[in-house]
Amino acid sequence: MGNLPLEGVRVVDQTLVWVGPFCAQLLADWGAEVIRVEPLQVFQPMTRAPGVRPIKRGITDYTNDYPGGDPGDRHWNRNVLFQLHGRNKLSMTSNLPNPDCMETFLRLVSISDVVIENNVPQTYDKLGVTYGMLKEVRPDVILARVPAFGLSGPYANYRAFGSHMESVAGHTWIRGYRDAPPYTKGTTYLSDAIGGVTAAFAIVAALYHRRNTGEGQLIEVPTAEATVSYVGEAIMDYVMNRRVQGPLGNGHPSRAPQGCYPCKGRDNWLVISIGTDEEWESLRQVMGDPEWARDPALATVLGRYRLQDEIDSHLAEWTTDRDHIQLMHLLQANGVPAAPVYDQGELFADPQMRSRGYFEELTQPATGTHLYPGMMWKMAETPNRIRFPSPMLGEHNEWAYKELLGTTEQEYRRLEDAGHIGMDYPDNLG
Repeated sequence: MGNLPLEGVRVVDQTLVWVGPFCAQLLADWGAEVIRVEPLQVFQPMTRAPGVRPIKRGITDYTNDYPGGDPGDRHWNRNVLFQLHGRNKLSMTSNLPNPDCMETFLRLVSISDVVIENNVPQTYDKLGVTYGMLKEVRPDVILARVPAFGLSGPYANYRAFGSHMESVAGHTWIRGYRDAPPYTKGTTYLSDAIGGVTAAFAIVAALYHRRNTGEGQLIEVPTAEATVSYVGEAIMDYVMNRRVQGPLGNGHPSRAPQGCYPCKGRDNWLVISIGTDEEWESLRQVMGDPEWARDPALATVLGRYRLQDEIDSHLAEWTTDRDHIQLMHLLQANGVPAAPVYDQGELFADPQMRSRGYFEELTQPATGTHLYPGMMWKMAETPNRIRFPSPMLGEHNEWAYKELLGTTEQEYRRLEDAGHIGMDYPDNLG
Protein backbone atom coordinates (compact mmCIF):
# COMPACT_ATOMS: atom_id res chain seq x y z
CA MET A 1 0.00 0.00 0.00
CA GLY A 2 1.52 3.31 -1.04
CA ASN A 3 1.07 7.03 -0.50
CA LEU A 4 -0.21 6.97 3.06
CA PRO A 5 -0.05 10.45 4.65
CA LEU A 6 2.68 9.64 7.20
CA GLU A 7 4.92 7.53 4.99
CA GLY A 8 8.55 8.50 5.46
CA VAL A 9 8.03 9.44 9.12
CA ARG A 10 9.99 7.22 11.51
CA VAL A 11 8.80 7.00 15.12
CA VAL A 12 10.75 5.64 18.09
CA ASP A 13 8.09 4.22 20.37
CA GLN A 14 8.96 3.92 24.09
CA THR A 15 5.38 3.78 25.32
CA LEU A 16 3.51 1.51 27.70
CA VAL A 17 0.00 0.57 28.87
CA TRP A 18 -2.53 2.20 26.50
CA VAL A 19 -2.35 5.98 26.12
CA GLY A 20 1.12 6.03 24.50
CA PRO A 21 0.70 2.83 22.45
CA PHE A 22 -2.66 4.13 21.18
CA CYS A 23 -1.01 7.35 20.03
CA ALA A 24 1.66 5.35 18.19
CA GLN A 25 -1.02 3.06 16.74
CA LEU A 26 -2.77 6.01 15.10
CA LEU A 27 0.49 7.15 13.53
CA ALA A 28 1.37 3.63 12.39
CA ASP A 29 -2.09 3.07 10.92
CA TRP A 30 -1.55 5.98 8.55
CA GLY A 31 1.90 5.06 7.33
CA ALA A 32 4.50 6.04 9.94
CA GLU A 33 7.26 3.51 10.51
CA VAL A 34 6.83 2.91 14.25
CA ILE A 35 9.63 1.00 15.97
CA ARG A 36 8.89 -0.16 19.49
CA VAL A 37 12.09 -0.11 21.55
CA GLU A 38 11.29 -2.64 24.28
CA PRO A 39 13.40 -3.51 27.31
CA LEU A 40 14.11 -7.13 28.19
CA GLN A 41 15.31 -6.48 31.72
CA VAL A 42 12.11 -4.68 32.78
CA PHE A 43 8.62 -5.98 32.07
CA GLN A 44 6.36 -3.08 31.19
CA PRO A 45 3.09 -3.95 33.01
CA MET A 46 -0.24 -3.74 31.19
CA THR A 47 1.47 -3.32 27.82
CA ARG A 48 2.21 -6.67 26.24
CA ALA A 49 0.42 -8.41 29.11
CA PRO A 50 -0.70 -7.58 32.65
CA GLY A 51 2.41 -9.14 34.19
CA VAL A 52 5.48 -11.19 33.45
CA ARG A 53 3.83 -14.31 34.87
CA PRO A 54 0.65 -15.31 33.02
CA ILE A 55 -2.58 -16.21 34.74
CA LYS A 56 -4.54 -18.92 32.99
CA ARG A 57 -8.25 -18.23 33.17
CA GLY A 58 -11.30 -19.99 31.84
CA ILE A 59 -12.65 -18.85 28.47
CA THR A 60 -15.95 -17.96 30.16
CA ASP A 61 -14.19 -15.52 32.47
CA TYR A 62 -14.65 -11.99 31.13
CA THR A 63 -11.14 -11.14 32.32
CA ASN A 64 -9.69 -13.78 30.01
CA ASP A 65 -6.58 -12.35 28.35
CA TYR A 66 -5.52 -15.04 25.87
CA PRO A 67 -7.05 -16.87 22.89
CA GLY A 68 -8.84 -19.89 24.28
CA GLY A 69 -7.81 -18.84 27.78
CA ASP A 70 -4.36 -20.37 27.20
CA PRO A 71 -1.27 -18.17 27.71
CA GLY A 72 0.84 -20.68 25.78
CA ASP A 73 4.53 -20.12 25.12
CA ARG A 74 5.77 -16.53 25.14
CA HIS A 75 2.45 -15.30 26.48
CA TRP A 76 3.52 -11.67 25.89
CA ASN A 77 2.99 -12.34 22.18
CA ARG A 78 -0.49 -13.79 22.71
CA ASN A 79 -2.15 -11.40 25.14
CA VAL A 80 -5.15 -9.61 23.69
CA LEU A 81 -4.09 -6.35 25.32
CA PHE A 82 -1.26 -5.88 22.82
CA GLN A 83 -2.95 -7.21 19.70
CA LEU A 84 -4.80 -4.05 18.72
CA HIS A 85 -2.40 -1.24 19.60
CA GLY A 86 0.64 -3.24 18.44
CA ARG A 87 -0.57 -3.54 14.86
CA ASN A 88 1.42 -1.97 12.04
CA LYS A 89 4.45 -1.64 14.37
CA LEU A 90 7.93 -3.13 14.49
CA SER A 91 9.72 -4.40 17.61
CA MET A 92 13.36 -4.28 18.65
CA THR A 93 14.77 -4.88 22.12
CA SER A 94 17.22 -2.67 24.00
CA ASN A 95 17.87 -1.96 27.67
CA LEU A 96 18.31 1.67 28.62
CA PRO A 97 20.16 3.16 30.46
CA ASN A 98 22.91 0.60 29.72
CA PRO A 99 25.68 2.54 27.91
CA ASP A 100 25.73 0.10 24.98
CA CYS A 101 21.99 0.51 24.59
CA MET A 102 22.13 4.29 24.96
CA GLU A 103 24.54 4.42 22.04
CA THR A 104 22.16 2.28 19.98
CA PHE A 105 19.18 4.40 21.02
CA LEU A 106 20.85 7.68 20.04
CA ARG A 107 21.87 6.24 16.68
CA LEU A 108 18.25 5.30 16.10
CA VAL A 109 17.04 8.76 17.13
CA SER A 110 19.53 10.37 14.74
CA ILE A 111 17.71 8.79 11.79
CA SER A 112 14.18 9.18 13.19
CA ASP A 113 11.64 11.99 13.26
CA VAL A 114 9.63 11.42 16.43
CA VAL A 115 10.20 9.91 19.86
CA ILE A 116 7.15 9.09 22.03
CA GLU A 117 7.13 8.13 25.72
CA ASN A 118 4.51 8.13 28.46
CA ASN A 119 6.44 7.02 31.52
CA VAL A 120 6.32 8.76 34.88
CA PRO A 121 8.62 11.78 34.22
CA GLN A 122 11.22 10.76 36.80
CA THR A 123 11.38 7.26 35.30
CA TYR A 124 12.31 8.69 31.91
CA ASP A 125 14.74 11.07 33.60
CA LYS A 126 16.45 8.09 35.27
CA LEU A 127 17.15 6.71 31.81
CA GLY A 128 19.25 9.80 31.25
CA VAL A 129 17.25 10.91 28.23
CA THR A 130 16.48 14.60 27.74
CA TYR A 131 15.14 16.69 24.90
CA GLY A 132 18.49 18.51 24.74
CA MET A 133 20.34 15.20 24.35
CA LEU A 134 18.08 14.11 21.53
CA LYS A 135 18.48 17.47 19.76
CA GLU A 136 22.24 16.98 19.76
CA VAL A 137 21.90 13.91 17.53
CA ARG A 138 18.81 15.09 15.63
CA PRO A 139 18.35 18.90 15.79
CA ASP A 140 14.80 18.83 14.39
CA VAL A 141 13.58 15.86 16.44
CA ILE A 142 10.08 15.86 17.89
CA LEU A 143 9.86 14.45 21.41
CA ALA A 144 6.30 13.76 22.59
CA ARG A 145 5.92 13.16 26.33
CA VAL A 146 2.52 12.03 27.60
CA PRO A 147 2.63 11.97 31.42
CA ALA A 148 -0.44 11.60 33.59
CA PHE A 149 -0.32 15.05 35.20
CA GLY A 150 2.44 16.97 33.42
CA LEU A 151 6.20 17.44 33.54
CA SER A 152 5.96 19.99 36.36
CA GLY A 153 3.84 20.71 39.40
CA PRO A 154 3.30 18.80 42.67
CA TYR A 155 1.68 15.80 40.90
CA ALA A 156 4.32 15.46 38.18
CA ASN A 157 5.77 12.17 39.43
CA TYR A 158 2.60 10.65 40.81
CA ARG A 159 1.87 7.16 39.49
CA ALA A 160 -1.43 6.87 37.69
CA PHE A 161 -3.60 4.51 35.71
CA GLY A 162 -6.42 5.63 33.42
CA SER A 163 -8.94 5.48 36.25
CA HIS A 164 -6.82 7.90 38.31
CA MET A 165 -6.40 10.45 35.54
CA GLU A 166 -10.08 10.63 34.72
CA SER A 167 -10.93 10.81 38.41
CA VAL A 168 -8.70 13.87 38.86
CA ALA A 169 -10.22 15.32 35.67
CA GLY A 170 -13.73 15.05 37.15
CA HIS A 171 -15.09 12.51 34.69
CA THR A 172 -15.64 9.83 37.32
CA TRP A 173 -17.77 12.24 39.36
CA ILE A 174 -20.24 13.12 36.62
CA ARG A 175 -20.83 9.65 35.19
CA GLY A 176 -22.84 6.85 36.72
CA TYR A 177 -26.34 6.81 38.18
CA ARG A 178 -27.99 9.63 40.05
CA ASP A 179 -27.70 9.39 43.84
CA ALA A 180 -25.11 6.60 43.52
CA PRO A 181 -21.69 7.08 45.15
CA PRO A 182 -18.51 6.90 43.05
CA TYR A 183 -17.57 3.43 44.32
CA THR A 184 -20.57 1.96 42.45
CA LYS A 185 -19.19 3.08 39.11
CA GLY A 186 -17.29 0.68 36.93
CA THR A 187 -13.83 1.46 35.64
CA THR A 188 -13.41 3.14 32.29
CA TYR A 189 -10.26 4.31 30.57
CA LEU A 190 -11.56 7.27 28.61
CA SER A 191 -8.54 9.35 29.57
CA ASP A 192 -6.17 6.91 27.85
CA ALA A 193 -8.08 7.23 24.60
CA ILE A 194 -8.23 11.02 24.94
CA GLY A 195 -4.53 11.30 25.70
CA GLY A 196 -3.59 9.02 22.81
CA VAL A 197 -5.58 10.83 20.15
CA THR A 198 -4.53 14.25 21.52
CA ALA A 199 -0.86 13.30 21.40
CA ALA A 200 -1.21 11.94 17.86
CA PHE A 201 -2.78 15.23 16.74
CA ALA A 202 -0.02 17.20 18.50
CA ILE A 203 2.67 15.16 16.74
CA VAL A 204 1.11 15.72 13.32
CA ALA A 205 0.89 19.44 14.10
CA ALA A 206 4.57 19.43 15.13
CA LEU A 207 5.52 17.65 11.90
CA TYR A 208 3.67 20.35 9.94
CA HIS A 209 5.41 23.04 11.99
CA ARG A 210 8.80 21.42 11.30
CA ARG A 211 8.09 21.30 7.59
CA ASN A 212 7.43 25.06 7.63
CA THR A 213 10.21 26.13 9.99
CA GLY A 214 12.78 23.35 10.15
CA GLU A 215 12.41 23.30 13.93
CA GLY A 216 11.80 20.33 16.17
CA GLN A 217 9.50 20.35 19.16
CA LEU A 218 9.08 19.16 22.73
CA ILE A 219 5.42 18.18 23.13
CA GLU A 220 3.87 17.76 26.56
CA VAL A 221 0.41 16.15 26.76
CA PRO A 222 -0.73 15.78 30.39
CA THR A 223 -3.48 13.23 29.99
CA ALA A 224 -5.53 14.52 32.94
CA GLU A 225 -5.52 18.03 31.45
CA ALA A 226 -6.55 16.72 28.05
CA THR A 227 -9.44 14.88 29.72
CA VAL A 228 -10.69 18.01 31.52
CA SER A 229 -11.56 19.54 28.15
CA TYR A 230 -14.05 16.70 27.56
CA VAL A 231 -16.09 17.74 30.59
CA GLY A 232 -15.89 21.42 29.76
CA GLU A 233 -19.60 22.14 30.16
CA ALA A 234 -19.59 20.94 33.75
CA ILE A 235 -16.43 22.95 34.46
CA MET A 236 -17.92 26.14 33.00
CA ASP A 237 -21.19 25.57 34.85
CA TYR A 238 -19.23 25.64 38.09
CA VAL A 239 -17.17 28.67 37.05
CA MET A 240 -20.25 30.65 36.02
CA ASN A 241 -22.88 29.35 38.45
CA ARG A 242 -20.93 27.67 41.28
CA ARG A 243 -23.04 24.61 40.58
CA VAL A 244 -21.46 21.18 41.04
CA GLN A 245 -22.98 18.84 38.48
CA GLY A 246 -23.65 15.27 39.48
CA PRO A 247 -24.18 12.10 37.48
CA LEU A 248 -27.21 11.87 35.21
CA GLY A 249 -27.38 8.12 34.81
CA ASN A 250 -28.71 7.46 31.32
CA GLY A 251 -30.42 10.85 31.23
CA HIS A 252 -29.43 14.05 29.51
CA PRO A 253 -29.32 17.70 30.64
CA SER A 254 -31.95 18.78 28.12
CA ARG A 255 -33.34 15.77 26.22
CA ALA A 256 -36.28 13.88 27.71
CA PRO A 257 -37.12 11.15 27.76
CA GLN A 258 -33.68 9.65 27.33
CA GLY A 259 -32.85 6.29 28.78
CA CYS A 260 -31.78 2.68 28.38
CA TYR A 261 -34.80 0.39 28.44
CA PRO A 262 -35.10 -3.39 28.92
CA CYS A 263 -36.20 -5.48 25.96
CA LYS A 264 -37.21 -9.04 25.20
CA GLY A 265 -34.70 -11.73 26.10
CA ARG A 266 -31.86 -11.89 28.55
CA ASP A 267 -29.99 -8.64 29.12
CA ASN A 268 -31.16 -6.92 25.93
CA TRP A 269 -31.54 -3.16 26.02
CA LEU A 270 -32.52 -0.24 23.79
CA VAL A 271 -31.53 3.42 24.11
CA ILE A 272 -34.14 6.02 23.15
CA SER A 273 -33.49 9.77 23.15
CA ILE A 274 -36.15 12.41 22.45
CA GLY A 275 -35.06 15.98 21.78
CA THR A 276 -38.01 17.62 20.04
CA ASP A 277 -41.79 17.69 20.20
CA GLU A 278 -41.89 16.10 16.74
CA GLU A 279 -39.80 13.14 17.91
CA TRP A 280 -42.06 12.75 20.93
CA GLU A 281 -45.15 12.74 18.72
CA SER A 282 -43.59 10.06 16.51
CA LEU A 283 -42.75 7.93 19.55
CA ARG A 284 -46.33 8.27 20.78
CA GLN A 285 -47.69 7.02 17.46
CA VAL A 286 -45.29 4.05 17.34
CA MET A 287 -46.44 3.12 20.85
CA GLY A 288 -50.08 3.29 19.71
CA ASP A 289 -50.73 6.65 21.39
CA PRO A 290 -51.34 5.26 24.90
CA GLU A 291 -53.48 7.26 27.26
CA TRP A 292 -50.64 8.13 29.64
CA ALA A 293 -48.72 9.76 26.76
CA ARG A 294 -51.61 12.13 26.02
CA ASP A 295 -51.09 14.03 29.26
CA PRO A 296 -50.85 17.74 28.28
CA ALA A 297 -47.94 18.11 30.70
CA LEU A 298 -45.87 15.95 28.32
CA ALA A 299 -46.48 18.15 25.28
CA THR A 300 -43.31 20.22 25.82
CA VAL A 301 -39.66 19.37 26.35
CA LEU A 302 -39.68 21.08 29.76
CA GLY A 303 -42.77 19.19 30.84
CA ARG A 304 -41.30 15.87 29.79
CA TYR A 305 -38.04 16.70 31.52
CA ARG A 306 -39.83 17.31 34.80
CA LEU A 307 -41.71 14.02 34.50
CA GLN A 308 -38.94 11.90 32.97
CA ASP A 309 -38.92 9.29 35.78
CA GLU A 310 -42.61 8.63 35.22
CA ILE A 311 -42.10 8.44 31.45
CA ASP A 312 -39.18 6.06 31.90
CA SER A 313 -41.32 3.60 33.83
CA HIS A 314 -43.97 3.59 31.07
CA LEU A 315 -41.35 3.18 28.32
CA ALA A 316 -39.68 0.30 30.16
CA GLU A 317 -43.04 -1.44 30.40
CA TRP A 318 -43.62 -0.93 26.65
CA THR A 319 -40.17 -2.13 25.50
CA THR A 320 -39.85 -5.12 27.80
CA ASP A 321 -41.50 -7.69 25.49
CA ARG A 322 -40.05 -6.34 22.22
CA ASP A 323 -36.90 -7.29 20.34
CA HIS A 324 -34.27 -4.58 20.82
CA ILE A 325 -32.96 -4.67 17.25
CA GLN A 326 -36.35 -4.84 15.54
CA LEU A 327 -37.62 -2.02 17.72
CA MET A 328 -34.63 0.12 16.80
CA HIS A 329 -35.46 -0.24 13.11
CA LEU A 330 -39.13 0.54 13.71
CA LEU A 331 -38.37 3.67 15.71
CA GLN A 332 -35.71 4.90 13.29
CA ALA A 333 -38.14 4.42 10.37
CA ASN A 334 -40.44 6.84 12.17
CA GLY A 335 -37.79 9.45 12.94
CA VAL A 336 -37.14 8.47 16.55
CA PRO A 337 -33.45 8.33 17.64
CA ALA A 338 -32.91 4.82 18.99
CA ALA A 339 -30.17 2.20 19.07
CA PRO A 340 -29.74 -1.25 20.62
CA VAL A 341 -27.10 -1.92 23.25
CA TYR A 342 -24.88 -4.45 21.47
CA ASP A 343 -22.68 -7.07 22.99
CA GLN A 344 -19.51 -7.97 21.07
CA GLY A 345 -21.17 -10.79 19.12
CA GLU A 346 -23.98 -8.53 17.93
CA LEU A 347 -21.46 -5.87 16.97
CA PHE A 348 -19.54 -8.28 14.75
CA ALA A 349 -22.82 -9.37 13.12
CA ASP A 350 -24.18 -5.85 12.66
CA PRO A 351 -25.10 -5.26 8.98
CA GLN A 352 -23.87 -1.66 9.09
CA MET A 353 -20.38 -2.70 10.20
CA ARG A 354 -20.31 -5.63 7.80
CA SER A 355 -21.45 -3.58 4.81
CA ARG A 356 -18.61 -1.12 5.36
CA GLY A 357 -15.99 -3.83 5.87
CA TYR A 358 -14.94 -2.28 9.15
CA PHE A 359 -13.57 -5.44 10.74
CA GLU A 360 -10.43 -6.78 9.07
CA GLU A 361 -9.03 -10.30 9.20
CA LEU A 362 -5.47 -10.65 10.41
CA THR A 363 -3.23 -13.64 11.07
CA GLN A 364 -0.75 -13.25 13.90
CA PRO A 365 1.57 -16.24 14.35
CA ALA A 366 1.07 -16.47 18.11
CA THR A 367 -2.70 -15.94 18.20
CA GLY A 368 -4.02 -17.23 14.88
CA THR A 369 -6.52 -15.65 12.51
CA HIS A 370 -9.14 -13.27 13.87
CA LEU A 371 -11.19 -10.22 12.97
CA TYR A 372 -9.80 -6.94 14.27
CA PRO A 373 -11.32 -3.46 14.58
CA GLY A 374 -10.26 -1.56 11.48
CA MET A 375 -9.40 2.02 10.61
CA MET A 376 -10.98 4.74 12.73
CA TRP A 377 -11.63 6.94 9.70
CA LYS A 378 -11.55 6.77 5.93
CA MET A 379 -10.04 9.06 3.30
CA ALA A 380 -11.74 9.04 -0.07
CA GLU A 381 -8.49 9.50 -2.01
CA THR A 382 -6.32 7.35 0.25
CA PRO A 383 -7.47 3.73 0.66
CA ASN A 384 -6.12 2.19 3.84
CA ARG A 385 -6.21 -1.01 5.85
CA ILE A 386 -4.23 -2.79 8.56
CA ARG A 387 -0.95 -3.74 6.92
CA PHE A 388 0.41 -6.30 9.39
CA PRO A 389 -0.38 -7.65 12.88
CA SER A 390 1.27 -6.88 16.19
CA PRO A 391 4.95 -7.87 16.33
CA MET A 392 6.51 -10.60 18.41
CA LEU A 393 8.83 -9.24 21.07
CA GLY A 394 12.10 -8.46 19.30
CA GLU A 395 10.78 -9.75 15.98
CA HIS A 396 12.63 -7.08 13.98
CA ASN A 397 15.91 -7.07 15.89
CA GLU A 398 18.07 -8.23 13.00
CA TRP A 399 16.54 -5.72 10.60
CA ALA A 400 16.76 -2.84 13.07
CA TYR A 401 20.29 -3.48 14.25
CA LYS A 402 21.97 -4.77 11.10
CA GLU A 403 20.12 -3.13 8.22
CA LEU A 404 18.88 0.09 9.75
CA LEU A 405 21.72 0.87 12.18
CA GLY A 406 24.58 -0.96 10.48
CA THR A 407 25.53 -3.02 13.53
CA THR A 408 28.20 -5.60 12.73
CA GLU A 409 27.56 -9.28 13.25
CA GLN A 410 30.17 -9.37 16.01
CA GLU A 411 28.61 -6.43 17.86
CA TYR A 412 25.13 -7.88 17.40
CA ARG A 413 26.20 -11.14 19.01
CA ARG A 414 27.86 -9.27 21.88
CA LEU A 415 24.65 -7.33 22.60
CA GLU A 416 22.70 -10.55 22.32
CA ASP A 417 24.98 -12.32 24.80
CA ALA A 418 24.64 -9.36 27.17
CA GLY A 419 20.88 -9.84 27.24
CA HIS A 420 19.97 -6.69 25.30
CA ILE A 421 18.79 -8.41 22.13
CA GLY A 422 16.36 -11.29 22.25
CA MET A 423 12.79 -12.51 22.01
CA ASP A 424 12.32 -13.73 25.58
CA TYR A 425 12.32 -12.15 29.01
CA PRO A 426 14.85 -13.62 31.47
CA ASP A 427 13.52 -16.46 33.62
CA ASN A 428 14.51 -14.62 36.78
CA LEU A 429 12.60 -11.45 35.90
CA GLY A 430 10.16 -10.76 38.73
